Amino acid sequence: MSMLPLPVVRAGDLPDEVQQMLRAGQALHDRAGVAHVLPSSFLRVDSWSQALETRLTPHFTLSELIGVDVREAPSARSFPRYVPCALVLLAAGLELFRLEVGTYVHVAANGGYRSPGHALNRHASRHCWGTAANIYRIGDTYLDSREEIEKYAAIARRVIPGAWVRPFGPQDGEADDHLHVDIGYTVFDPVNEGDGSDSTEAG
Repeated sequence: MSMLPLPVVRAGDLPDEVQQMLRAGQALHDRAGVAHVLPSSFLRVDSWSQALETRLTPHFTLSELIGVDVREAPSARSFPRYVPCALVLLAAGLELFRLEVGTYVHVAANGGYRSPGHALNRHASRHCWGTAANIYRIGDTYLDSREEIEKYAAIARRVIPGAWVRPFGPQDGEADDHLHVDIGYTVFDPVNEGDGSDSTEAG
């Protein structure tokens, strides 16, 4: 994390309004009723220009994974914004995918990180963990057919460790106009310099 010009903010240090919206450390339930604990460590993004300038990988800037529209909660549309640290893990997976396909990978607005206060959220969306991306276009190809979605879904499963991809279709839990790829309910709680333990300690 020291390579990024973004401070890590823990749940207890969030402004009250932001903490209520992010529900940091609280649980959301998935479609099966299983509870998953929301992230409690975040990167603070102070401006849109900073998001544009912050490169998470050689091919992805932070801005590409935090674009939202008016359905997002107001405090998640203004700055500073607080995004889960696991977003850097998602970017790393997308970088592997980008290298494999050899061309631009376009993530939809609201297709990267969404706060728990987003109007589109139902159940425990992996977007709230910062670990899911909705890809609508690869190079000049729009992903709006079974052939194209399944073609790139197979690549994502092959090159991104632990990736899950929505099956093609119009029903809830499916996708027919984008490729949804995620790395699950992954929480990344980075260790700050000086407060971690090394591998030689017991326990």
